[in-house]
Amino acid sequence: MAKRVQKRQVKPAETAASVCWFDVPADDLGRAKKFYRSLFGWKFAKLSAAVADYWHIDTGGKDASPDGGLLPRVHPGHSITIYVAVPSVDKAVAKVQKLGGTVCKPKTAVPHMGYFAICEDTEHNTFALWEMNERAR
Repeated sequence: MAKRVQKRQVKPAETAASVCWFDVPADDLGRAKKFYRSLFGWKFAKLSAAVADYWHIDTGGKDASPDGGLLPRVHPGHSITIYVAVPSVDKAVAKVQKLGGTVCKPKTAVPHMGYFAICEDTEHNTFALWEMNERAR
Protein backbone atom coordinates (compact mmCIF):
# COMPACT_ATOMS: atom_id res chain seq x y z
CA MET A 1 0.00 0.00 0.00
CA ALA A 2 1.40 3.37 -1.02
CA LYS A 3 2.19 5.86 1.67
CA ARG A 4 0.13 9.03 1.40
CA VAL A 5 2.35 12.09 1.11
CA GLN A 6 0.97 15.27 2.54
CA LYS A 7 1.88 18.41 0.61
CA ARG A 8 2.99 21.36 2.63
CA GLN A 9 1.62 24.79 1.82
CA VAL A 10 4.46 27.14 0.92
CA LYS A 11 3.96 30.85 1.36
CA PRO A 12 5.35 33.06 -1.40
CA ALA A 13 8.63 34.65 -0.38
CA GLU A 14 8.50 38.29 0.59
CA THR A 15 10.96 40.70 -0.92
CA ALA A 16 14.00 41.05 1.28
CA ALA A 17 14.24 44.35 3.14
CA SER A 18 17.33 45.63 1.39
CA VAL A 19 18.97 49.01 0.93
CA CYS A 20 17.46 50.58 -2.18
CA TRP A 21 18.54 54.25 -2.01
CA PHE A 22 20.64 56.68 0.02
CA ASP A 23 20.66 60.44 0.60
CA VAL A 24 23.81 62.47 1.15
CA PRO A 25 23.26 65.87 2.80
CA ALA A 26 25.72 68.66 2.02
CA ASP A 27 26.44 72.22 3.10
CA ASP A 28 27.93 72.98 -0.34
CA LEU A 29 26.32 70.93 -3.12
CA GLY A 30 28.93 71.90 -5.71
CA ARG A 31 31.79 70.88 -3.43
CA ALA A 32 30.07 67.57 -2.57
CA LYS A 33 29.40 66.76 -6.25
CA LYS A 34 33.06 67.45 -7.09
CA PHE A 35 34.23 65.25 -4.20
CA TYR A 36 32.07 62.21 -5.04
CA ARG A 37 32.58 62.60 -8.81
CA SER A 38 36.36 62.61 -8.28
CA LEU A 39 36.37 59.86 -5.66
CA PHE A 40 33.92 57.35 -7.15
CA GLY A 41 33.11 58.62 -10.66
CA TRP A 42 29.48 59.20 -9.67
CA LYS A 43 27.30 61.26 -12.03
CA PHE A 44 24.75 63.85 -10.92
CA ALA A 45 21.53 65.04 -12.56
CA LYS A 46 18.93 67.50 -11.23
CA LEU A 47 15.83 65.66 -10.06
CA SER A 48 12.51 67.19 -9.16
CA ALA A 49 11.51 65.80 -5.79
CA ALA A 50 9.85 66.72 -2.53
CA VAL A 51 13.05 68.64 -1.66
CA ALA A 52 14.23 71.71 -3.56
CA ASP A 53 17.69 71.43 -5.16
CA TYR A 54 17.75 67.62 -5.12
CA TRP A 55 20.28 65.79 -7.30
CA HIS A 56 20.13 62.16 -8.44
CA ILE A 57 23.40 60.27 -7.89
CA ASP A 58 24.12 57.63 -10.52
CA THR A 59 26.61 55.31 -8.85
CA GLY A 60 27.28 53.52 -12.15
CA GLY A 61 26.80 50.11 -10.54
CA LYS A 62 24.79 47.18 -11.81
CA ASP A 63 20.99 47.41 -11.81
CA ALA A 64 20.83 45.89 -8.32
CA SER A 65 23.16 48.45 -6.75
CA PRO A 66 21.39 51.42 -5.20
CA ASP A 67 21.67 54.95 -6.51
CA GLY A 68 21.09 57.92 -4.30
CA GLY A 69 20.39 61.60 -3.91
CA LEU A 70 22.32 64.71 -2.90
CA LEU A 71 20.41 67.42 -1.07
CA PRO A 72 21.01 70.50 1.08
CA ARG A 73 21.69 69.69 4.74
CA VAL A 74 18.52 70.33 6.77
CA HIS A 75 20.04 70.56 10.27
CA PRO A 76 23.56 70.27 11.78
CA GLY A 77 23.14 66.60 12.73
CA HIS A 78 21.74 65.60 9.32
CA SER A 79 23.80 62.62 8.15
CA ILE A 80 23.67 60.12 5.29
CA THR A 81 20.33 58.30 5.29
CA ILE A 82 19.82 54.81 3.88
CA TYR A 83 16.43 53.79 2.49
CA VAL A 84 15.24 50.24 3.04
CA ALA A 85 12.64 48.76 0.66
CA VAL A 86 9.54 47.44 2.43
CA PRO A 87 6.20 46.17 1.09
CA SER A 88 4.25 48.66 3.24
CA VAL A 89 5.52 51.84 4.91
CA ASP A 90 2.45 51.83 7.18
CA LYS A 91 3.14 48.31 8.49
CA ALA A 92 6.89 48.94 8.83
CA VAL A 93 6.31 52.20 10.75
CA ALA A 94 4.00 50.37 13.16
CA LYS A 95 6.67 47.73 13.69
CA VAL A 96 9.36 50.39 14.27
CA GLN A 97 7.23 51.89 17.03
CA LYS A 98 6.40 48.49 18.54
CA LEU A 99 10.13 47.70 18.74
CA GLY A 100 10.92 50.97 20.53
CA GLY A 101 11.96 53.09 17.56
CA THR A 102 10.68 56.56 16.69
CA VAL A 103 9.08 58.03 13.59
CA CYS A 104 10.83 61.31 12.76
CA LYS A 105 8.95 62.08 9.52
CA PRO A 106 5.65 60.29 8.89
CA LYS A 107 4.69 58.59 5.63
CA THR A 108 5.23 61.05 2.80
CA ALA A 109 4.41 60.68 -0.89
CA VAL A 110 6.91 61.14 -3.68
CA PRO A 111 4.43 61.62 -6.53
CA HIS A 112 4.32 58.79 -9.06
CA MET A 113 7.18 56.96 -7.32
CA GLY A 114 6.22 55.83 -3.82
CA TYR A 115 6.14 56.62 -0.12
CA PHE A 116 8.80 57.06 2.52
CA ALA A 117 9.05 57.63 6.25
CA ILE A 118 12.13 58.56 8.25
CA CYS A 119 12.67 56.71 11.51
CA GLU A 120 15.15 56.44 14.35
CA ASP A 121 16.23 53.13 15.81
CA THR A 122 16.77 52.39 19.50
CA GLU A 123 20.41 53.53 19.17
CA HIS A 124 19.45 56.97 17.74
CA ASN A 125 20.45 56.15 14.15
CA THR A 126 18.15 57.48 11.46
CA PHE A 127 17.05 55.46 8.46
CA ALA A 128 14.21 55.63 5.96
CA LEU A 129 11.59 53.16 4.81
CA TRP A 130 10.64 53.09 1.12
CA GLU A 131 7.51 51.65 -0.50
CA MET A 132 7.46 51.64 -4.30
CA ASN A 133 4.02 52.78 -5.52
CA GLU A 134 3.50 54.59 -8.82
CA ARG A 135 0.04 55.73 -7.65
CA ALA A 136 1.54 57.85 -4.85
CA ARG A 137 0.22 61.40 -4.78
